[in-house]
Amino acid sequence: MQRIGDWLSGLGLGQYAAAFERNDIDLDVLREFSEEDLKTLGVTSLGHRKKLLRAIRELSSPGRGRNRSVRRQNRTSDNGAERRHLTVMFIDLVGSTEMSARLDPEDMRDVIRAYQLAVAGEVLRFDGHVAEFMGDGVLAYFGWPQAHEDDAKRAIHAALATLPAVCAVSIPTGEPLCARIGIATGDVVVGDLLGDGAGQEDLVVGQAPNVAARLQAVAAPNTIAVCDATRRLTAQHFNWVDLGDQALKGLPTPVPVWRVSGERRFESRFQAGRRGTVQLVGRNDELALLLARWDKARNGEGNVVLLSGEAGIGKSRVTEALRERLDRDEYIRILYQCSPYHLNTPLYPAICQLEFAAGLSASDSAAAKRDKLGKLLIPGSQP
Repeated sequence: MQRIGDWLSGLGLGQYAAAFERNDIDLDVLREFSEEDLKTLGVTSLGHRKKLLRAIRELSSPGRGRNRSVRRQNRTSDNGAERRHLTVMFIDLVGSTEMSARLDPEDMRDVIRAYQLAVAGEVLRFDGHVAEFMGDGVLAYFGWPQAHEDDAKRAIHAALATLPAVCAVSIPTGEPLCARIGIATGDVVVGDLLGDGAGQEDLVVGQAPNVAARLQAVAAPNTIAVCDATRRLTAQHFNWVDLGDQALKGLPTPVPVWRVSGERRFESRFQAGRRGTVQLVGRNDELALLLARWDKARNGEGNVVLLSGEAGIGKSRVTEALRERLDRDEYIRILYQCSPYHLNTPLYPAICQLEFAAGLSASDSAAAKRDKLGKLLIPGSQP
């Protein structure tokens, strides 16, 4: 069974694990928790309490329709559906039929529950929505009920985190679990209620859910297969393997399918999202101020400059313009950058900077990573 600390870490809230374990809180006790109980345990952040309560609701009913009440609360109207551009992720547990033949039914139930919790934790961490548990399958939406400008990218990040989370689930036979994932993006109509009474659930109509399920079926174990629309939206952020045109059941013609082979490494989000040269307009005063502070620093008067402003105002472009003006000067630049996907990982900026500076790759062995970090720390080497 999954430990409370692992469950909290999957939600990005591992800092509370000690308090939960100190008070003998396990996953069964957690199902009876209220917001006041969370306050008593020291969860002072309102956002963290709401995130935990949402995850507890999903923990309490890990079956079909487990999230219907939450979905209905997020509807824009009582009887109106809405059109959304949705990214759908379908996760399937590999070999569950053979596993159920070997395991005791109660052990199998524990394995499925731990698998579902591992998947749900990663989906929630990237602000996705677990729509339905279907035995060994999990259906998740990115873009409904809450939409982001980067839902397709969030879905792939969640998928990349889900595969190792599933592999880490322990089972009685000792063998690792294995999953495959399909992701598709497209226009859907979501929000109509299907069924009556307690059997009601929100209906999503469109091609994306079907394509995601079909892509999962053609994916190899422990891999992620995506449609061409999803790849186009996220092409510059990930590495890809072209799987060619695949005949998917229910579609009239073969469609391009891609496998995600990992996240691309960029020094900054500005570099990752940059497409061509962007002219700097109307920032001469800001750039002149930065250059003046640089001159003071070169002459022995240390300076710290805080450049702040609303998102999208051009802060990164100004700093890039400064770097371009300093190309002929000798200096060491160290870039630390936060990520909206790692709000609860305090050392994430430092980790990323070290990985980029040392040239670490996800495929590197532990020994190779140690060697690269050792070379980086040699006196005189640049970060």
